Amino acid sequence: AQLVESGGGLVQPGGSLRLSCAASGFAFSSYTMSWHRQAPGKERELVAGISKDGGTTNYANSVKGRATISRDNAKNTVVLEMNSLTPEDTAVYYCKARWLTVREYWGQGTQVTVSS
Repeated sequence: AQLVESGGGLVQPGGSLRLSCAASGFAFSSYTMSWHRQAPGKERELVAGISKDGGTTNYANSVKGRATISRDNAKNTVVLEMNSLTPEDTAVYYCKARWLTVREYWGQGTQVTVSS
């Protein structure tokens, strides 16, 4: 199983980002997917999650109204879009796949830096 994130980089304050996570090696449509992030010196936190069929989403309060998570089960991808970025959004962003409470996979992470 593999999750590969892409789309990170340097973003100016007020800008937007689009992160993608490509999944392979497991039954993607059977897994709930989520994005997490970890800032320097802080614990990893949930940013957004999406159900197996994409019908249910949830967001951290810190990104609610600024973030959208979506998935394409035909392409085995999950996307996180965020706007109105601030330096507080600077972190390594990780993609996670979870099947019930039995199994989960993590990507290697992609760095997002919000700075002028």
